[in-house]
Amino acid sequence: MLQKCRQVGTTAHFNHMARNSTYNILMYSHDTYGLGHIRRTMAIASHLAGPKVNILILTGSPIAGRFAFPEKIDFVRIPGMIKKTNDEYFPMSIKINPKHALEIRKNIITATVKTFRPNLFIVDKEPLGLKREVLPTLQWLKRCMPKSKTILGLRDIMDDAQTVRGDWDKKGIYQVLDELYSEIWVYGNREFYNPITEYAISEPVSRKIRFTGYIPRKIPGTKAIKKIRKEQGVRNGKKLVVVTTGGGGDGYAVMNGFLSMLEQANNLPRFKSVLITGPFMPRRQRRDVYRRARRLGATAIRFYARMEELLAAADLVVGMGGYNTICEILSQDTISLIIPRETPRSEQFIRAQILGSHNLLDYIPLNSISPEALHDKFCHLLAEPQTYQTAISQFELTGLETMLKRLQDFRCRRI
Repeated sequence: MLQKCRQVGTTAHFNHMARNSTYNILMYSHDTYGLGHIRRTMAIASHLAGPKVNILILTGSPIAGRFAFPEKIDFVRIPGMIKKTNDEYFPMSIKINPKHALEIRKNIITATVKTFRPNLFIVDKEPLGLKREVLPTLQWLKRCMPKSKTILGLRDIMDDAQTVRGDWDKKGIYQVLDELYSEIWVYGNREFYNPITEYAISEPVSRKIRFTGYIPRKIPGTKAIKKIRKEQGVRNGKKLVVVTTGGGGDGYAVMNGFLSMLEQANNLPRFKSVLITGPFMPRRQRRDVYRRARRLGATAIRFYARMEELLAAADLVVGMGGYNTICEILSQDTISLIIPRETPRSEQFIRAQILGSHNLLDYIPLNSISPEALHDKFCHLLAEPQTYQTAISQFELTGLETMLKRLQDFRCRRI
């Protein structure tokens, strides 16, 4: 039908038809461990969803079902994998050979693409997917659906420049970016960190890059914030401090450092503490956090579905420096103390340094954490938050609006 219209209709008529026909978006999130990838994917999907837009998410997250999916958004669950090293992955639940698990994932991904036939395919973070599992899909789309747009979504910082350059060169990523992707969306600000220069991206590939800005999260209303603070018993000038480490798989050091500070300090400002361990913190460590938190009068829970409300209600958030956590905190105009790890990747530490230099957060490197260092930062941040509050209030998170404009452009050009 569109072929016939092309011969007799006007450009405006073609654009009208493109905007009003169903548009399929497929999103891939490998989700080996943690919450960052699936939460970022959900935030993007929720914003791109709309009339005559279907969104399907391919995810390995074991907790994808805990999130409320808006209408016209659904997910296909592929077997979850756990990273043992940067190159080794093992099945999270089913006890089969890792190669067999990866083959199952690859077959599900390929079959889904061939059946769903997406107009737009967004790959999160990994250009080839986990262990190259998305490569056959990208090749099929180029061969059989050349008008489909293939998008690689990258967080602002992947790792230090030398490591990324070496990894991408070894895996042939530069060639894949050149041949198989229509565009590359960088979820960050070019003036903060420029991967084009840092990662030695060629001029032809750099023309595909669009800097979206950071990705905002849902902002709760005043009523919801007041309800949270009331539930936590925060009144009469008392402060609310929230400690979160995302999925929690490597978050115990932060929780332990915070609890050790509470156990040793006797002159901290008055505040109520809520600790979210994350669903992937090992059981023994989680039990230790629960036990010590009870003794200190703090609240410790495993998972909180409405994190945006809790972060908005907080006077101070303590967390690691993952991209998703940073975006959630900045969206709520809440000041934060970030404790970034430096291994196995240094992206959290680099991000903390850059955003810290703009007064968007304060930070202590994970290997420098101590009750004394935490005590000093807490006293300063709770007593003098104005510099950070001003910088945060002036910082714009433009990621979702930029992506929505690109989607509208794609649809208008689809004739």
